[in-house]
Amino acid sequence: MALIDESQNSYYTGSEFGDYQFTSLSNIINAFEVIYVGEGKLIGKCSRTEIAFHAQRALQELSFDTLRSVKAQEITVPNTLKMIIPQDYVNYVKIAMVGEDGLERVLYPEIKSSNPTAISQDANGDYQDDGTDLTLKSESESWANYKSISASNDDDATSYDKELYDLFLGQRYGINPERTQANGHFYIDENKGYIHFSSQLAGQTVIVKYISDGLGTEDEMRVHKFAEEAMYRNMAYAIANMQAGIPEYVVRRFRKEKIAATRKAKLRLSNIKLEEISQVLRGKSKHIKH
Repeated sequence: MALIDESQNSYYTGSEFGDYQFTSLSNIINAFEVIYVGEGKLIGKCSRTEIAFHAQRALQELSFDTLRSVKAQEITVPNTLKMIIPQDYVNYVKIAMVGEDGLERVLYPEIKSSNPTAISQDANGDYQDDGTDLTLKSESESWANYKSISASNDDDATSYDKELYDLFLGQRYGINPERTQANGHFYIDENKGYIHFSSQLAGQTVIVKYISDGLGTEDEMRVHKFAEEAMYRNMAYAIANMQAGIPEYVVRRFRKEKIAATRKAKLRLSNIKLEEISQVLRGKSKHIKH
């Protein structure tokens, strides 16, 4: 296992700043193989392939609720109004449009439309096929009609969803809150792997913040040092739980150690700042007029 170069010159003259707080997944695997596996150690025998598999699974599991696994991509929405879902995408955190002032305007999901698979039919309505499989249209009518709606970001554009949601600026009692904004909408077609945007977002800058599974590329497979012990304990429990001949009380001990290490990593990575919380709470004393 290679030693970390801790010289200040190598850090400040390099290009990967902030990497010192992380350790790579390959280093995790190497250390686990040396420290945990072998005669007289916690795990008597285990191949490197098994260790690598359980290391990746542990990284995926910890990425969901323990590690800082939120990533972001920024694109200019093309005329097709579609964006490819990121490679390591699991779920979105926030999708926003960036205004000229650099501030983010939140986009809300479109729950009234979708992009279903469109089947070709003849004049009688019968399905068409190529002798084996059904013939599919390149684009559904739902998506074609949705993206053809003409809308703008102008506050006076009160006829966006003209029939269903007219006067969406809040001039009507009982209006849906998600419609009281002119930033735009999106919906995600996870089967086809696209994020679809409403027409007023064409040419706009959009940021997609999403939860990653931590396995995007080789360089991205890394673990914060605060969660390094949690990785080892997760891997040890997973391997012991899969091997025959290991006493049940040992497996239970590994499980308890895994839970404790994961809880500790969550606390370490919680990043709670008292000054920031105090600044937010100062606004709670304001009177709210109804």
